[in-house]
Amino acid sequence: MLDADFLRRWLTTAAAAVDREADRLTELDSPIGDADHGSNLQRGFTAVVATLEKEAPDTPGAVLTLAGRQLISTVGGASGPLYGTLLRRTGKALGDAPRVTEAEFAAALRAGVDAVAQLGGAAPGDKTMLDALVPGADALATSFAAAREAAHQGALATAPLQARKGRASYLGERSVGHQDPGATSSALLFEALADTAAETGHEAAGDSEGTGGSGESGGSSE
Repeated sequence: MLDADFLRRWLTTAAAAVDREADRLTELDSPIGDADHGSNLQRGFTAVVATLEKEAPDTPGAVLTLAGRQLISTVGGASGPLYGTLLRRTGKALGDAPRVTEAEFAAALRAGVDAVAQLGGAAPGDKTMLDALVPGADALATSFAAAREAAHQGALATAPLQARKGRASYLGERSVGHQDPGATSSALLFEALADTAAETGHEAAGDSEGTGGSGESGGSSE
């Protein structure tokens, strides 16, 4: 079972990953976006960690809802609304339960991903964060480790694509050859999730008994 502490650990680990990779995310964003993806997310997730430490929500849903609100209010560009929507919708789907199964969390996260797709009007293959979010969320029904790998591969696969949504789409064929920064940061979330699961003794997200493991939008490029 996953409790509020697990979700706080996930977001804290994600914040550390974003902080570590901020320069790389900005470098990826430079040729096809506003060159601020890393710095924007770094600021947002730092604020999320500070807010969670101050308010300490006591349910998984409340943790994610609060984090989502904080990202929307802190992060500029497209990233704030998109990542904020992902976490808020996931939190809403989890409801007020004090603990949830891995399977329930996987289903809620998929609802969050669907909300991102609706907000950004994008689909897998458009060279956005959905290229990592969708395969990651789908694989989460199997295990945390599988979700990490699926999201990672999804991010890598954006490089040869031509962007059809977001700022990068304005570049047309010139967007080909650049890995999408939003998909890359989305993969970091799954990596952090898998690391958190491993540290807390969870291995298979699809196991409702709670054994669990290892791992930009609709318009991710800003």
